Amino acid sequence: MKNGVVIIPTYNEIENIESIIDKVFALDLGLDILIVDDNSPDKTYEMVQGLIDNRYPDRLHLMIREKKAGLGKAYIAGFKWALTHDKHYSCIIEMDADLSHNPKYLPIFMDEIDSYDLIIGSRYVKGGGATNWPLFRKAISYGGSFYSRMILGVKIMDITGGFKCFRREVLEAIDLGNIITTGYSFQIEMNYKATLKGFKIKEVPIVFEERIAGKSKMTKKVFVEALGKVITLRLNKKEILREE
Repeated sequence: MKNGVVIIPTYNEIENIESIIDKVFALDLGLDILIVDDNSPDKTYEMVQGLIDNRYPDRLHLMIREKKAGLGKAYIAGFKWALTHDKHYSCIIEMDADLSHNPKYLPIFMDEIDSYDLIIGSRYVKGGGATNWPLFRKAISYGGSFYSRMILGVKIMDITGGFKCFRREVLEAIDLGNIITTGYSFQIEMNYKATLKGFKIKEVPIVFEERIAGKSKMTKKVFVEALGKVITLRLNKKEILREE
């Protein structure tokens, strides 16, 4: 059985966190979970600690960061933790805490990672999609992916997708100290760098489920900033290729 860990960043997810943790562990895939909490005002981390103490002492882990500093930085902290952990995880999964990424796809990820270096849960391949999205939200999401693909010259249909499984070798090959994005565009940067480094990538269809509880972190400002970062990434292509 592959040795993996699911990294879930949180900020004010007390309404969702217990459910997502229970659903992942119920799959019995042998996965650990790391919650990276940005010092949530709603004290999400206290609920997680309670689950560690009372139900999952060996498989659930918690990292509390000082403050909210962007999704990318939370994931990078989680990646570094996973790469240096004594269990030497062979694959690292990232997913949202709000149940928009359904854990039911994790068995597919774990099967496919035997043959590929990066598995992306994709809304934009055959069989994929999103539920309960207004037309404007769909247009922003698909348009952002299309724009990014055209500027960067990559074939990944859902380049902004954040439900993914990496082989550890992919994260070891990417200079995590030289990531220039922090928010929505973090997913674009990671996918772009994995592509440039020649890793085998597969998109598997998922249906993205709009959150039921809590508040979305996506804003118009975050989206617009991401579009600008895409151009920066393209201009830095040569530097990315030289990264060791």
